[in-house]
Parts: sequence; C-alpha cells; structure tokens
Amino acid sequence: MAKEVALSSDRVTPSIVYIEACENYQKQSYRNRCSFYSDSGKQQLSFPIVHVAGAHNNIPIKEVRIDYSVDWVTRHERAIVSAYRTSAYFDYYVDELFSILDSHPETLFGLNRQLTEFFADKTGLKIDIRETDDFCPYGSSIYGEDYRERIHPKRPDNILSGLGLEKPYFQVFSGKYGFIPNLSVMDLLFNEGPESILYLKAESERQHDIP
Repeated sequence: MAKEVALSSDRVTPSIVYIEACENYQKQSYRNRCSFYSDSGKQQLSFPIVHVAGAHNNIPIKEVRIDYSVDWVTRHERAIVSAYRTSAYFDYYVDELFSILDSHPETLFGLNRQLTEFFADKTGLKIDIRETDDFCPYGSSIYGEDYRERIHPKRPDNILSGLGLEKPYFQVFSGKYGFIPNLSVMDLLFNEGPESILYLKAESERQHDIP
C-alpha cells in the first residue's frame, strides 16, 4: 500500500483545462510516450498501441487501443524502479502510479486521462479537467490558450523558460549527468514530492504570496 504524504498548503488557484478529445491520433508525439532520467541519462518510455491496417493517422484519439500483447507494463515499471527507487518520495507515490498501469486501461486516451489526474493531484495542481466537444484548428481560442502543438518531442520546448520556470531541482543522477530539463512530471514528483507545486508556480505568483 502506498504511503501517505501531506500535500503542500501552497496550492495554485483552480483552473479549467481542456484535453483534446476530438482529434485523430498523432504519431511520434507525447500522446504515447514520455522522457525520464535513468542511470544512462535521458531515456524514453512509450506505450505501444494497436495498429489498424489502412487507418494511418485517421483514428480518433479516443478509439486508439493499447497493445498488451507484450508485457511492456512490467518492463516499464522495472525501468521506473531502477531510475527512481532512491529518490526522496518514490515510496510515497509508486504504488498508486503502478496501480494505474497494472489496471491495463483499454484506450490510450483513458490511460493518459488517469495519469494526468494522478500527477495533477499529487503535485498540487487543482485543475478542473474537461474534454473538448469539437475539433478546432490549431490556434483557435475557443478553449483558451492552445498548447496542442507547443509540447512535442521533435520541437524546441520553451514553455518553462517563457513562464520563468526553467530552473533546476534535485535529480537522482544529477551528479553524473547534471540537470536534465523537459522530463515527465514523474521526475519532479519523485524528487520533490509535495513541494513540486513550489517549482511549478511562476515567480510572479510566489512573490505575490509573500506577505
């Protein structure tokens, strides 16, 4: 059973966040992969999907099924344990994280939704997660600021620097390779625990909180 850890009292104001639920599946994106910090440096974890013959990219994102024909869950869990077992907060969160993977969600969208809710809750992000009702072209403002194409493994990621959040925190193997940015939020949570919210809050917000 997972250990309990008190949540930081320094939580952000709740915000509404929309997840794109009406697009077609996008290959080579973060929709089925993430980066983590191992003893070999930056590595990738990917979730294999069931490929439909002749469908190419024309598969609605909510219909993309995860392929469990090979035991990638065990392989991924072993990689996570190897990378983070010595991190300060690993024992507090690993059981609940692995329970999501072990439940074998049928669809990629379902797995991503569960993981998003888990990490948002544990890092202290009080967000109201909703799904889009219709597909809108990139840049549309109907759901607020559009980040769909700004976070992509093949494009430069300057979101943190633009928010004034590009700064180091402790990482298990930083003594070997230095600080590695732009990893999965899993890296932040295992290393910073309930204080993750302090890292995620913009400098201007922290200054505003000072009495």
